[in-house]
Amino acid sequence: MTRLSVVGIFADLDEDALGDVERHINRKTFAAGAQIIEPESDSSDVYLILSGRVRIVNYSLSGREITLEEFSAGGCVGQLSAIDGEPRSAGVVAVEDTDVGILSPANFEKVVKSHPSVAWNVIGELARIVRASTRRIVDVSTLGANERVIAEILRRALEVCDDEGAATLSPVPVHSEVASRVSTSRETVARVMGILSRNDLVIKVDSGLYVPDVHRLEEFLGKAIQ
Repeated sequence: MTRLSVVGIFADLDEDALGDVERHINRKTFAAGAQIIEPESDSSDVYLILSGRVRIVNYSLSGREITLEEFSAGGCVGQLSAIDGEPRSAGVVAVEDTDVGILSPANFEKVVKSHPSVAWNVIGELARIVRASTRRIVDVSTLGANERVIAEILRRALEVCDDEGAATLSPVPVHSEVASRVSTSRETVARVMGILSRNDLVIKVDSGLYVPDVHRLEEFLGKAIQ
């Protein structure tokens, strides 16, 4: 059984405190592709990602799926509705088989009030969400579709960049997923990836998509924006 210590908001809890939290949690497994949270639903449970990976999604008026974020083991989703009691602002889908711990709103409140470090970590996570949302709004408002694709690849590369300034994105980003995340078409993503490849900014390797020089990719984006 996966320990709750993998969950980021519980990172500062000792064994006794983790045992206290465990008593409030129900565990459940969702198969890949399963809908964990429906958009606009009235549910308000908090889901702790113990293993696997989930995608936060919403839908345009035309029904096109838009990817907002992805979380793997250690993440936490659903806390906004648990805090304010409002309907879900987005849906959550299991990308792969995913084990979760479920906290009811009442139990989430108990845990947060009983453990100040959890409250502070939740605040930190909410701040990160606000920053990511702000960055996304700025990108959509100021960048063209091609530049948004490059910016997304750069963002992922910066997250895993090594000391030599190189990065390997593993697995290779799926065009449809990138398109959903940056609000464009798969064809646009394919075209931009072709441009990056021809300029030796990205290289497909067995382990994923290799970015040999993240700084050079950043410069390429800067020139594209000008």
